[in-house]
Amino acid sequence: MSSTGSGTYNGMPATELGEQGWECPWSGTSGGQCVETKRLADGRVAFRQSKDPAGPALIYTPEEFSAFVAGIKNGLADHLTKS
Repeated sequence: MSSTGSGTYNGMPATELGEQGWECPWSGTSGGQCVETKRLADGRVAFRQSKDPAGPALIYTPEEFSAFVAGIKNGLADHLTKS
């Protein structure tokens, strides 16, 4: 994942993406620790940690995000939540 010339790049400070438009679609399910998402103007999706909104943003293409969601739905990350 790299910049597309727009100045938006993987790992950039999430604050540089602005404060508007961030969503916490899984709020309330993790004891206040949420992953926030934001759809960018070019269609990519940014992620940030809600407890560190100034921290790094991970930027995914629509295809990468779709693959991530499909994998989650298919249980491919279930092993990460088991202790």
